[in-house]
Amino acid sequence: MLSPNPHFNSTTTSPASLEPPALALHDVTMSFGPRVVIDRMSFAVRPGEFLCLVGPSGCGKTTLLRLLAGLASPTTGEVHFHGETIHGPSLERAIVFQDYGRALLPWRTVSSNVALAMEACGVPANEREARIEILLQTTGLTQARDRYPNQLSGGMQQRVQIARCLAQKPRLLLMDEPFGALDAITRQHLQDEVAKLAAEHGTTVVFITHDLEEAIYLGDRVIVLGANPGRILEAVDVGIERPRSQLTTREHPRFLAHRHHLHGLLEGH
Repeated sequence: MLSPNPHFNSTTTSPASLEPPALALHDVTMSFGPRVVIDRMSFAVRPGEFLCLVGPSGCGKTTLLRLLAGLASPTTGEVHFHGETIHGPSLERAIVFQDYGRALLPWRTVSSNVALAMEACGVPANEREARIEILLQTTGLTQARDRYPNQLSGGMQQRVQIARCLAQKPRLLLMDEPFGALDAITRQHLQDEVAKLAAEHGTTVVFITHDLEEAIYLGDRVIVLGANPGRILEAVDVGIERPRSQLTTREHPRFLAHRHHLHGLLEGH
């Protein structure tokens, strides 16, 4: 059911898809002085795929996301985005940080925070307004459009950051444990929102989480990382149809089998 592959090192797409990868890491190593954080890592992400990364502290999850965003460069190896080597940040790749409060500009309202990336891209004002209105509706922020970040709950602040990233219409959305500090109900609501919005926009997503159930619920595939140094232990195809339900998907036999398998895999390392 789970197709274990502890030596997973592929930079190709799955046999079911002949599309070129949206992302491809080729034998990437990242070192800080003598400390190797990521060791000869290779994998690929299909266009429109929702990929989740899980692993213990020290496995290089956040460092890996910075490489994919172009905020850092590998010590050796290459990172490609739709066939081109990543040399720096791009508006085609948006990142949602865990510390969402700091990511928002406190002197801007909700709507003007959402507009920020579009302003940087030179999107005309009338087009910006139309896109903002749609995103505020889909993220449930219409009534909060004129509020400032300090007037919002944590969940609403995170929705603003997600809306701002989607406003620039990225081809790739990178998310670094974005729901880790939220209560369970808000977390599940935002899980469903992000999955829905990514599907509607055809966005490729790389999502870091320490929560195995979150990874299985959201992901088309889960890559499990080992630590010290960071390396791939296994890539697991989730294989549960969409749309998914918080009530029924988590009781699906395949979901339960994945949870058991991933837990055992991480405990063994």
